[in-house]
Amino acid sequence: MKYRDMSVWMRCIRTVGFQWGLVQRLGLFACETIEKEPEGDEGSVMAMNDAASIGDIFRGVDDFDSKEYKDAAQTADSIEDCESEGDANGAPLHSDRRAKVRDKMTHYIPLDTADIERDWDTPVLDAGIAAKASIIVRVGLLDLCAGTGSFRIHELMHRIGYTLGVHVRANVNLKDMNVSCTDGVSRITQVVDLPTIGVNTERIWLLEHFADWFSINAGGPGTTYHAQPAVSAEVVQQLGNPEAEHSVMMAVQKAHREIEKRRRIQEKAIDRAKKLGFRPPKGEYAEHFEHIRQTQEKQVGVENEQPRQVPLNDSEKTQTRTSASRGITVRQAHERLSLIQHRKPLYAPWLSGLAAAVACACFVFLLGGGPFDMIGAFVGAGIGQWLRRRLFAHHLNQFFVTFIAVAAAAFACIGTLRLIGFVNPVALRHDTAYIGAMLFVIPGFPLITGGLDIAKLDLPSGIQRLVYTMALILMATFAGWMVASIVHLNPQGFESLTLNPWLNTGLRALAAFGGVWGFSVLFNSPQRMCLTAAVIGMITDTLRLTVIDMGMPPEAAAFLGAMLAGLLASFWRGAVQHGFLPPYLGYPRICLTVPAIVIMVPGLYMYRAMFYLGQFDTLNALDWAIRAFMVILCLPIGLAMARVITDKSWRYDI
Repeated sequence: MKYRDMSVWMRCIRTVGFQWGLVQRLGLFACETIEKEPEGDEGSVMAMNDAASIGDIFRGVDDFDSKEYKDAAQTADSIEDCESEGDANGAPLHSDRRAKVRDKMTHYIPLDTADIERDWDTPVLDAGIAAKASIIVRVGLLDLCAGTGSFRIHELMHRIGYTLGVHVRANVNLKDMNVSCTDGVSRITQVVDLPTIGVNTERIWLLEHFADWFSINAGGPGTTYHAQPAVSAEVVQQLGNPEAEHSVMMAVQKAHREIEKRRRIQEKAIDRAKKLGFRPPKGEYAEHFEHIRQTQEKQVGVENEQPRQVPLNDSEKTQTRTSASRGITVRQAHERLSLIQHRKPLYAPWLSGLAAAVACACFVFLLGGGPFDMIGAFVGAGIGQWLRRRLFAHHLNQFFVTFIAVAAAAFACIGTLRLIGFVNPVALRHDTAYIGAMLFVIPGFPLITGGLDIAKLDLPSGIQRLVYTMALILMATFAGWMVASIVHLNPQGFESLTLNPWLNTGLRALAAFGGVWGFSVLFNSPQRMCLTAAVIGMITDTLRLTVIDMGMPPEAAAFLGAMLAGLLASFWRGAVQHGFLPPYLGYPRICLTVPAIVIMVPGLYMYRAMFYLGQFDTLNALDWAIRAFMVILCLPIGLAMARVITDKSWRYDI
């Protein structure tokens, strides 16, 4: 009997080995056939394709060839006929042309490029409705690429439209939107969509600054997000500086230092001239020298400081000089948007993996895990996130990548604990750590923004985001359950740690800080934004766990923590606007609150529901699923309540 069982196991192993080899061959073949990105450019963070069709929509931004598009459009009706034909070797005809048609006509309905080209060097207020709409739609689409909620996209497009004198109506969904623009004379409607979705908090932040810069420089009426719009002018103008590739604010501060250094040199030169007997001119020459002094001071100012911008040709320089008094041109607006669109991720894959490792290790401690659990989660999450970024660089399907990354993270975590078990057998008893290693895939942004969209009665967008979140969570938990079934794990939770209450609270604060910082890095937040969100998360999550220890239900504690995070983010933004904090620390609230509360998402509850479901223990599966649902439900409600308290636009339905 034992021999027969052994033979059955051997046949199973050989079958699995053959299938795994086949999967590897198919994976290598798929990777070879997918066009790779340039070296060092990972695209947008978390599998965003950066809306590859955006540049093709707007002529002049990404060298869109209208003749090429017309030629492609003429062959659109005959694509199926071309696919059915082939050459002598069986290869289909016109493959390159077919690829161009597919690239040009898959994700959008193009604007009238002739109208945009006609107004390309025209001031935005004097441009036609097509050129104005191209700016509005592109801003909204870039914000949609960044993963923010539809309520923010509506607000941003309305701000741009108000400055241009254009009335905007938009229907925004998870990965597409329908935008209608009218200036009282003409009307244009455009439908655009994305090949995939992702999160990029730096882009959300930069688009706020772009909106302020645009409102100030367009020449029309406008409103601003920040109390000191000069900061937005500095940020937007530094986007073309190569030194801003990894940090825009560092480039701004370096420009400030250079300006201050020049000013000190100028003051020393004036003092030296006075010591040599220099006297200011009088009479008719005084006005001339005063004009020169004022011109030099303006040139030293940051608003006119544009180091290493995109070079312009002679005709562009002439057009810029003639239209300077009437505001920026359509070309200038799109150039700034192109700089925002094509920014590379702030963090390399290995650094993103390190951030995921830190976040998940801290997450495990907050869930009650010990040192061995944290070590396993650290190794597993780091490897999983690094692999995830590498696979996303090939534009693979998000659900497929999630499954592979979670499985790799779980296997790496289990393998690490098995290796430690050779030295310390106690590590072998920690069979729940692999759950913490897979928590880096929690889709915090669509989960929270979906709830906020529903709170704003934008039901289509909110429901789509929540369904996407549930699908991604289902794929991740399914991968973890399969790994547990293969290696015969039966996770029952983390062993309780007997720590001093004050020490436990201090360690929780540190773990919350590290966890929020790690998730902020995964969302591509600049370091100052990461640290700000980490401080808010440290306060809110430590309070949440403390009140749970005091007997409060986890659902009520999650609501309290989320509401406190929203209030702290609002107070932080208000302190910046009123001058209590430096103006460059003003960040969108969504970029601070989501990382701060994503560690409150009950990943352990969701996995245990899937684990019991896989064992057909429906009663326990339903119990844990309802627990997870209640906590998840309370998180966006808490944030929405904070917005209602602090924001009039949320307090009233107008």
